[in-house]
Amino acid sequence: MNHFTFFDGSIVGIYLIATMVAGIMVRKYVGKVEDFLVAGREMNLYLGIASLAATEFGIVTCMYTAQNGYEKGFSGALPGILQAIAMLLVGLTGFCIKPLRNSGVMTIPELFDKYYGKNIRWMSGVVIVLGGLLNMGVFLRTGGDFLVAVCGLNPQYLEITMTLLLVSVAVYTILGGMLSVLVTDYLQFIVMSVGLIVVTILIIIKVGWSTMVTAVETHYGAGGFNPFVHPDMGWSFVVFNTLLTLSIVLTWQTVIQRALAAKDSNIARKIYKGTSFFFVCRFLLPGVWGIAALATLAPETVGSNTLLAMPKFLSTFVPAGLMGLVIAAMLAADMSTDSSYTLTWGGVIYNDILAPFRKTQWTEKRGLLWNRMIVAFIGIFLLFYGLWYPLKGDLWTYIAITGTIYLSSMTVLLIACCYWKGANNWGAAGAIIFGAVMPVAYLIFEQIPATQHLFKKTIGSSTWGILTFVIAALAMVVGSLLKPKQQER
Repeated sequence: MNHFTFFDGSIVGIYLIATMVAGIMVRKYVGKVEDFLVAGREMNLYLGIASLAATEFGIVTCMYTAQNGYEKGFSGALPGILQAIAMLLVGLTGFCIKPLRNSGVMTIPELFDKYYGKNIRWMSGVVIVLGGLLNMGVFLRTGGDFLVAVCGLNPQYLEITMTLLLVSVAVYTILGGMLSVLVTDYLQFIVMSVGLIVVTILIIIKVGWSTMVTAVETHYGAGGFNPFVHPDMGWSFVVFNTLLTLSIVLTWQTVIQRALAAKDSNIARKIYKGTSFFFVCRFLLPGVWGIAALATLAPETVGSNTLLAMPKFLSTFVPAGLMGLVIAAMLAADMSTDSSYTLTWGGVIYNDILAPFRKTQWTEKRGLLWNRMIVAFIGIFLLFYGLWYPLKGDLWTYIAITGTIYLSSMTVLLIACCYWKGANNWGAAGAIIFGAVMPVAYLIFEQIPATQHLFKKTIGSSTWGILTFVIAALAMVVGSLLKPKQQER
């Protein structure tokens, strides 16, 4: 029996109204494009930690990490552990982040303009937006699937649920930009954290830790605890996710936006260090929810779509009253993610893709108008893409591959411009082209029935991802050596 009651709905409604009011109230402080995109570079340490943590945990995050727990056991938390290590190391050393923040840019492509030229800036903006929007394209449907399963709504209302989610986020993001995102993220971080912790404690008490460990051992054996021996993971999975998580820390636009909005590079480094442990929790806690579903639900209840195992479990496990807090926490997570993602991809479109078309300096008023229009257009794209794209395979694989469209090349370009004097625009262009073509090719092969099974069996997504990073790096080196900088000058 579903436990979502009128009282739970009231809790959710009050939370949504409070968030909307808080987000809209700060719109009066947005007077410049810099305020809209990077909050005037005045973000302090604690607000930065709360905002980054809230942004990087949405319903989609909860769904794919729970699916990892259901399908891979405790080994499914590996990407979170790797990202926590990467965040900590970059925060301690300032690797790439310090020179990036000190440069005073608002986006990564803007830095590339200074080092590789305007054409590379434009190409970088295009692949960043392509990878980012494809990555975000499944967020709305996933969020809708979660709410329909947990609340017991009729599936025919999925599209309506998705639209309402998007509109509520778009309103305060369009009006207040990054300032609204930071304020609402702080509220959402509190609600989200309370919901995550309370439900996890309840699961450990009621389902039992030993019961979950036994379920993982029964279904997956040693592979449920050791990713190297899991049949769906292995060395290629570990290596690919190591490269992927490092590149996320260095170049994922929503993460980088916090570093660029920080008061200085020292605050940016402290934000990274302070957020690192959260990324273990980000994968482990929802993973426990997925493992609880594995231990308690019959296979016929879950069906073939393991992505819905966790919300089906929560719908009957969480008691009335607490269910409202859980839904509010998940909505908090989803709203913070959607608002930040639309803002950051919109910032790249405005700051980098449209840069060649701004023959003269735009006024702040005109710049704000264009930024708000871009956020609205992104919302429309996400709504329609979320309705028609058929997700194949597990959600984490899709997220990883679409992200690699730009993570592979942007990481290479950023490291090279910070630490290799020989890097030039030829190498940068090669890295961007090869880094984007390979993941897009994988997504196309995955949709064609004739190549789908053969492609996955002969070369899996992890191996394909590793090759993408390697080829992008080789393209940078070979291209730069073919046309040394002295020749260029």
